[in-house]
Amino acid sequence: MSEYKKVLVAIDLSDESNEVAGRAKAVASSSDCDLHIIHVIEPLSFAYGVDIPMDFSGLQDEIQTQATDQLRRFAEQNGVDQSHQHIVLGRPEVEIHAMAEEIAADLIVVGSHGRYGLALLMGSTANGVLHGASCDVLAVRVGKHD
Repeated sequence: MSEYKKVLVAIDLSDESNEVAGRAKAVASSSDCDLHIIHVIEPLSFAYGVDIPMDFSGLQDEIQTQATDQLRRFAEQNGVDQSHQHIVLGRPEVEIHAMAEEIAADLIVVGSHGRYGLALLMGSTANGVLHGASCDVLAVRVGKHD
């Protein structure tokens, strides 16, 4: 097996992000490779639809500012250089794929809640990343374990 050169870890800034980042750091350090971190902010219009006659721009800007600050702190705690911190707006699986291509990542690390049944059929970010990635994907099981 060839060693990885660039690892992209996708986090949602929840408490579980530490588990995912920890696994990514372990892989990166064992392969002596670059570690990049990405957080994707979904536009409010995705969640609430574009038909609502409201201007979400102020709220969206505040979400972006807070997420940027949280990502910076998280990255500092995990030893990720500022040039390797990425925060983008869009659909998570699409943006994670795009960033992986942009930085030429050969491994993407994401968290997975191990959904089943209807939740699995509805899809998840980890599932979306796995099925569209052009490189290896490591899904780290987070949350409650049965």
